[in-house]
Amino acid sequence: MSQWQTVVVQLRFNYRVYPTSGQQQALARAFGCARVVFNDGLRTRQQAQAAGLPYVTDAELSRQVTAAKLTPQRAWLGEVSSVVLQQALADLNTAYRNFFTSVSGKRKGRTVGAPRFRSRKDNRQAIRFTANARFKVLDNGRLRLPKIGDVQVRWSRTLPAMPTSVTVIRDAAGRYFASFVVQSTHEPLPSAASEVGIDLGLTHFAVMSDGTKVTAPKFLRRAARKLKRLQQDLSRKQRGSRNRKKAVVKLARAHARVADTRRDWQHKLSTAIIRDNRAVYVEDLCVTGLARTRLAKSVHDAGWAQFTAMLEYKAAPYGRTFARVDRFFPSTRMCSDCGRIADKMMLNVRTWVCPCGSHHDRDVNAARNIRAAGRADLNDRGAQIRPASVPAPRSEAVTHRELVPSGT
Repeated sequence: MSQWQTVVVQLRFNYRVYPTSGQQQALARAFGCARVVFNDGLRTRQQAQAAGLPYVTDAELSRQVTAAKLTPQRAWLGEVSSVVLQQALADLNTAYRNFFTSVSGKRKGRTVGAPRFRSRKDNRQAIRFTANARFKVLDNGRLRLPKIGDVQVRWSRTLPAMPTSVTVIRDAAGRYFASFVVQSTHEPLPSAASEVGIDLGLTHFAVMSDGTKVTAPKFLRRAARKLKRLQQDLSRKQRGSRNRKKAVVKLARAHARVADTRRDWQHKLSTAIIRDNRAVYVEDLCVTGLARTRLAKSVHDAGWAQFTAMLEYKAAPYGRTFARVDRFFPSTRMCSDCGRIADKMMLNVRTWVCPCGSHHDRDVNAARNIRAAGRADLNDRGAQIRPASVPAPRSEAVTHRELVPSGT
């Protein structure tokens, strides 16, 4: 990619908003209306499927919403912006589309389940306004939302362009956010000579192929005592009481503070790595599988998936290369000097010596192998990065006739 070539990408910018008490009531009304429209559409399609009727189209659901506004039971749907209701149907369509593509095998990754009904008790509530709603960022810095009002926004940075849509979110901690979708233009960063392979771990969050080690901050572990006390306070409150609701919010705010701190730290680290290297290679870890082991709490505390996602989306607009190495590649056991593969090692083995005489730090050696594997995967020659097939020992290759079932 030429260093003068600009890249247009679609980015999302989040800002904290502070609605007044009246605006909070209007937002709660909009959350409820969007939730009802979503559930009505889902119920209609489920009933049609149970009755053996054809699939209810998007246009038919939209007409049903328009007709429902004229009935006494759903007349209050007219109190919110119609764009909010149409976007709720769009979310339902997206949920069905993801489900169908996952069942058919066209969608990669984990299997996506069928859409479920939304509840007013869900921790996260959201509504979306598109350009048709004519929302506007005013000159005084407030965000004007139809049928809600002018909401105060804490602008941490300016928007690079006019937003195409805005999503208003209320999280479990009772905080409100405005998430803008913007078409942004980026100039590639100045060229860098270095390439880096990254081995992610628990003791050291990231070990670079140049020997740099980044200690894991362990944000969740550091806040464990406070979280435990808040959880105990919550368990003592009577279900359905106002004090229990207050305790839930306190606990949610403590967890949100941990997540925000981790996200901020990972943003700074990922930005520095992308700025200083022209290519970044990481191992494609199976975080879901690792989260089922006895190290689950530490794995979730590390946040590897979020960090690698940051590296990936930051590399694209700035002209950097990002690649993932196959998770089955033996980066830890392979000697980065001679390519010999050693036997499996326990986690407590941090250094090892190859028969060729090379002395390896376990993590640094893995990072170097990840860098070499990433380079080989991206080159034009199709170089082989994994060891060639090794003939099995004769004791494993022969047929033991005493184990063959009789009559064969």
